[in-house]
Amino acid sequence: MIETSTNSRRDFLAKAGKVALLASLGIFGAGCEAVNRGLLDRGLVPVVLEDLKAAGLPKMDMLVHSENPFNGEFPPHLLNDNVTPTSRHFVRNNNGIPERAIKEDLSGWQLAVDGEVHKELALTMDELLQFPQVTMDVVLECAGNGRSLFVPEVDGTPWRRGAVACSEWTGVRLRDVLQAAGVKPTAVYTGNYGDDIPADGSEQFSRGIPIGKAMDERTLIALKMNGEVLPAAHGFPARLIVPGWIGSSMQKWLNRIWVKDKVHDSEKMSGYAYRIPAYQVEPGHKPPVEDMRIATSLRVKSLITRPDPHSGFSAGNTIEVRGHAWAGENRISKVQVSTDFGINWRETELILPSNRYAWYHWETDITLANRGYYEIWARAYDDIGNAQPFTQPWNPKGYLGNVIHRVPISITA
Repeated sequence: MIETSTNSRRDFLAKAGKVALLASLGIFGAGCEAVNRGLLDRGLVPVVLEDLKAAGLPKMDMLVHSENPFNGEFPPHLLNDNVTPTSRHFVRNNNGIPERAIKEDLSGWQLAVDGEVHKELALTMDELLQFPQVTMDVVLECAGNGRSLFVPEVDGTPWRRGAVACSEWTGVRLRDVLQAAGVKPTAVYTGNYGDDIPADGSEQFSRGIPIGKAMDERTLIALKMNGEVLPAAHGFPARLIVPGWIGSSMQKWLNRIWVKDKVHDSEKMSGYAYRIPAYQVEPGHKPPVEDMRIATSLRVKSLITRPDPHSGFSAGNTIEVRGHAWAGENRISKVQVSTDFGINWRETELILPSNRYAWYHWETDITLANRGYYEIWARAYDDIGNAQPFTQPWNPKGYLGNVIHRVPISITA
């Protein structure tokens, strides 16, 4: 193949890829001809794509579910690290990434603390850094991780299993900041806000946490991720880290903490948003809204990171099986694996986490003597007797999925 043909084909594929991407964004009503003539033929791309590039998105090897807002994850076999590198941490956004974050611009930024406090605060970054700093590893998981595994299907980003990570976070205790403001006895909940403003004029994304969780010594206002200043996609200049709880409670691009005398009642705290039924419902049945409860703690769960899915092995050879496990506010007591579709189980070696609310690691070696198709199943148990289900219990929004992980492999003669 001559070089000019190679270049032409490469240019065509790149252009076709951009057109497909723009179509998926749904932002050009005039169709692809206008995109071609007005932008791509001139070597230009829409501002929204320039913003993603400036924010380091998409990350290499990432499975992208949407570009605007950006949402992407990694397959489990790429999450084998004890501490998830930033390059392998999933990204969950509800709106576009703020310009301040993309430019890493601190000018004019302040963290407001108001409401049920004796002294309202407006802290600059320099002032925030005067508080004692702590560092710890924390599991961060989207409430909808595993949504694509629900039957019947539910609406929402079709996360598989990779909207979870355990990175190192450095910041100041939210408790210290609230104590500096002087929390009143009437305080019940926080309402947390960020710099991301919806482009369509809808209500700003905002969630909150009970004052008791806010005052927990491990709840942080994070300023660094894996030793570096927070990347734009992960909340620059500050975000909340609420250990053990669903990811949506960990507000990104944080700029306000409103201490309230009642449960925060924003749109994303109401109705069916980030809420689960108070009781088990029939699959496909949507209970009345008054029977929905705010989702908080993560559930017991495990992830198989070794071997890769669809790997082939020779009969009689040792196969290293490895993964992680976590349980929200609870602790992991054991992880078991099965290679005969759940008939028999063997316990793995459980490695304790680096700190409270980091994930556990587990590993074992297996040997399979006969050729054929196999599945490695992993099932975690927590310290109060909960275990991962074999079939995923259903809820209307596909939250808190924790069905057992199954990885297919084959054994050759």
